[in-house]
Amino acid sequence: MTSVVPFTDRSEMLLGMREGKHCRWDVIIVGGGITGAGVLREAVRMGYNALLVEQKDFSWGTSSRSSKMIHGGLRYLGAGDYKLTQDSLTERERLIAEAPGLVDRTDFYFGMRKGVFPGRWLFSILLWVYDRIARVKSSGYCDAQESRRRFEGLGGDDLKGACYYTDGITDDSRLVMRVLQESLEQGGNALNYVKVDKLLLENGELQGVSLVDQAGDSAPIELCAPVVINATGAWADKLRNHVTSEVRVRPLRGSHLVIPRERLPVDGVYSFFHPSDKRSVFVFPWEGATAIGTTDLDHSGDIDEEASITQEEVVYLLDGVNSQFPEKQISRADVISTWSGVRPVIGSEKSKDPSKERRDHAVWSDKGLVTVSGGKLTTFRLIALDALAAAKPRLPEPRKTGEDRIFNKTEVDPERLVPADPSWGRRLLGRYGDTARALLAAAPEEEHRRIEGTDFCLAECRWAIQHEATVHLDDLMLRRTRVGLLLPAGGEQLFPSLSPMFRDLAHWSEAHWQREVERYRDILQRYYSLPDSAP
Repeated sequence: MTSVVPFTDRSEMLLGMREGKHCRWDVIIVGGGITGAGVLREAVRMGYNALLVEQKDFSWGTSSRSSKMIHGGLRYLGAGDYKLTQDSLTERERLIAEAPGLVDRTDFYFGMRKGVFPGRWLFSILLWVYDRIARVKSSGYCDAQESRRRFEGLGGDDLKGACYYTDGITDDSRLVMRVLQESLEQGGNALNYVKVDKLLLENGELQGVSLVDQAGDSAPIELCAPVVINATGAWADKLRNHVTSEVRVRPLRGSHLVIPRERLPVDGVYSFFHPSDKRSVFVFPWEGATAIGTTDLDHSGDIDEEASITQEEVVYLLDGVNSQFPEKQISRADVISTWSGVRPVIGSEKSKDPSKERRDHAVWSDKGLVTVSGGKLTTFRLIALDALAAAKPRLPEPRKTGEDRIFNKTEVDPERLVPADPSWGRRLLGRYGDTARALLAAAPEEEHRRIEGTDFCLAECRWAIQHEATVHLDDLMLRRTRVGLLLPAGGEQLFPSLSPMFRDLAHWSEAHWQREVERYRDILQRYYSLPDSAP
C-alpha cells in the first residue's frame, strides 16, 4: 500500500512557527491557485525548502471557477499568437498523458451557419494548423444532420454543419489539489486560510513575510525567506503594491450556468458565436451536468469578495444557448447553480475589448518579491518555471532535479482499483494518484457508491475531511468535491451523512456544525445562485 502523505497540519505547523520552528525558508509562495501550486511543485522538485500560503482555501479564487478547459487556445492561433498556442498545446498533451481521469480529451464542435464568418474552409485550415502544432490528428467536419444527431435540439434552418477538433476538460479545483498533493509527497508544505499581512523589508530589500492565521489565533507570525513569489493571480497588484505603485492586472469576470444534463444532453463541447456580440460561448458536459459559459467583463467589485453572476450575464447566457437550441427553451427554472471567476489578465488598454486582451503571463521582480500573473490554466507549469527563473538570483543552487513530470506515474491500474467499474477507477486515480487505494480502503463499502447525480462518493468526502485540510463545509462541498454545484439545494441531502463525519474526524461540535451549515447556505445563495433580481 502506498504511504499516505496528508496535507500540512495547519495547527501543528502554525504552533511550531509561533515556537520558533519552521521560520526560515528558501522560498515562500503566496497564492494557492494553480499557479502557486505549480510553483510549489517545481520548487520542491529542485530541492528547495518551500512553503505555500493561501489567504482563503486552496483554489478558492480563479482556479475553482474557470471554464474547466485544458486547451491550446484556438482563437489565439487565429489572432496570430503562435507561441502561446504551441506552448499550450504541448502542455495540453502532457496533462492528458500524465493525468488521465483528471484531464481528458474531449470533442469540440464549432457550429457553421450560413453567412457567419469564418466559413467551413477557412476554419478547417485553422484546425489543420492546430493539429499540426499538437501532432495530433483530431479535426474534421460533420454536416447539419450529423450535428443535430450529436446535439439534441440543435436548431436553425441556417445550420450547415460543424467543424470539430479535440481539447481537454478537467475539474480545475481537483487539478490544484493533485498538484499540491504531489508537492507535499516530495517535502513541500502548504497552508490554507493563512494571509500575508505584510512584507518584511530591510533597507528596501525583502527579508520575509508576516502571516496571520485567518481561522485561529490572529497574532502575526514572522517568517524569513530570501525570495517571495507572489502567485495571487487577480490579487497580484495588492501584494505587489507593498513595494511598487504600478498596477498591471486587469480583473475580468467570467460567469457560467449549470443545468441538468437531461435538459440539454451534450457528449461533446458545442461552441458558437453569441448573436449579440460574436463572442465564443460554450455548452459543455461537466461532472454529469451541462455547463454554459462564459462571459468576459471587467470586474469592478471588491476582489476580496467572491464574484457572482449578474442579471445581465444570466440573460446573455440564456439568450445565447436558446439561439442554438431553440426547442429546448432553457430558462432560469432549469439552473441548478452558477459560478463566476475573476481572470487575471495583464491589461494593455483599459478601453480595449476585454475578450481581445492577450492571455499570456508576465513576471516582475521587485527587490526580492517575484510577481507572476496572467496566463492560462493549461500552461501553469511553464508559468511556474518562469517565476522560479526570475527568483534564481536570490535562491541557493538547486539541490536536485527530478523527472520531468508534473504527476508521478501511478502503480495501480484502474481495473485493479475498481474491478467492477474501471472507468470510475480511472477517474479516482486521475484525481488522487495512488492515494486512491488508501482513500477507498479508509471508507466503508457503502461509501464507495456514487452519490446519485454525480461521480463523487462519500469516501471522497471522508478523505477530504481527514487528509485534505478541509477547514469549512464549503471547502468540501464546492472545491474538494463539486457536489454543491451539481445537486439541488447545494447538496443538503448529504448533510445527514456528512455531519457525523465532521464530528468524528474534525471533532466539530453540533454548534460548530450548525454554524458551518449557515455559513455554507449564505455563500451558496450569494455567490453560486441566480441573482434575485434577474427577470
